Amino acid sequence: MDDVESRTMRKVLRRFVPLLVVCFVVSFLDRVNVGFAALTMSQDLGFSYTVFGLGAGLFFIGYFFFEVPSNLALERYGARRWIARIMLTWGVISAATAFVVGERSFYAVRILLGVAEAGFFPGVILFLTYWVPAAYRGRVVGAFMAAMPFASVIGGPVSGWLLGLGGVMGLKGWQLMFIVEAVPSLILAVVVLKVLRDRPVQAEWLDHDERQWLARTLEFERQQRVPVNEHGFWNIARRPIVLLLAAAYFGLVAFNFGLSFFLPQIVRGFHLSLLETGFVAALPFAVGGFGMIWWGKRSDRRNERRFHQLLPVALAIIGLGGSTLVAYPPVELALLCVAAFGVYAALPIFWALVPGLLGPAMAAVGFAVINSLGNLSGFAAPFVVGAIKDATGSTAGGMQLIAMYGCIAFVILVWLGRYHQRAAEPHEGAARVGEARG
Repeated sequence: MDDVESRTMRKVLRRFVPLLVVCFVVSFLDRVNVGFAALTMSQDLGFSYTVFGLGAGLFFIGYFFFEVPSNLALERYGARRWIARIMLTWGVISAATAFVVGERSFYAVRILLGVAEAGFFPGVILFLTYWVPAAYRGRVVGAFMAAMPFASVIGGPVSGWLLGLGGVMGLKGWQLMFIVEAVPSLILAVVVLKVLRDRPVQAEWLDHDERQWLARTLEFERQQRVPVNEHGFWNIARRPIVLLLAAAYFGLVAFNFGLSFFLPQIVRGFHLSLLETGFVAALPFAVGGFGMIWWGKRSDRRNERRFHQLLPVALAIIGLGGSTLVAYPPVELALLCVAAFGVYAALPIFWALVPGLLGPAMAAVGFAVINSLGNLSGFAAPFVVGAIKDATGSTAGGMQLIAMYGCIAFVILVWLGRYHQRAAEPHEGAARVGEARG
């Protein structure tokens, strides 16, 4: 590796990546900590499981409609100010959840939280295109995705502890939890404003030759991209392969948020204290975080995607579905760990597969469509699980429904893998013929 490249990327990655990963951990925790709050909040406010599930999921409605406008604003006002703005507003609104008094205020706060946080993850990905060459971007995105399970690993014990502190300053435990866990985002908003820079030309901490190399490399990559307007947004967005990938991603995300929002309540059913619930509920996410990192490295090392995608999806289906069929807590917890390993191992492999299935002409628009439509399961899954819980007295039916949709996602991924393989065969055959003629 060229010395200037090595020096430049070491400085860039050290300056931005740890900060942005911490920001995403805090972001994801503020998104899903309502699952822990429900252990006491629902009883205090008289919420049914349907009300809780709907409120938890409404976050993604606000997120869905404001994701693209937020990214456009980031482009206009600069990543440094806009990401800091996102963190400041989501911290204030997350803290305001402590003061909801009924269904309507709960719904309103959750929608507003989605609006406030909209664009954070895709905004950071866009920011990375200004700073990180493509050869380094995959490992950085992998670090961000690992923040999802590890946010729950950290948040589980902390949330369980805070829930048990009811009475401090006259606040109930869930109110204290929302306020305390919102503080890091407010602090990080100031740090982001101080540390981030919009473009390499503003990087006073890079040497002149380092700034030149980075700007030249990124400009070359920008010139290689296929402009979206050459193919048309809607022409790409409605293509069957894009919609099928979105449908498969919908199933993977449903696993993620089904666990994130309802795992604390499932574990609480093991007759544990609030603090014990926090620690035990963190275990599946710890397994999931390990799976995401180890399985992704294994896939990269072997340069194989299809098996590495399908096996964890199958494990997620077996683990989540099987956990609803047993009544012995240690076995149920073990199966939930299998499910968490499966879903978190599958997510980065999915995004590694997508570029090869779409090709460069459809990648930019396809990524946005798949991510936006897939994340709508963050609304559907909690609402359905909550409604089934009210109707049956158990989360089992809702989790089984998520597992059944996971089966559909599995079938889609099997078919897409065979489709991609068949599409590649003529090119491989032509290459072999060319080699023979040579």
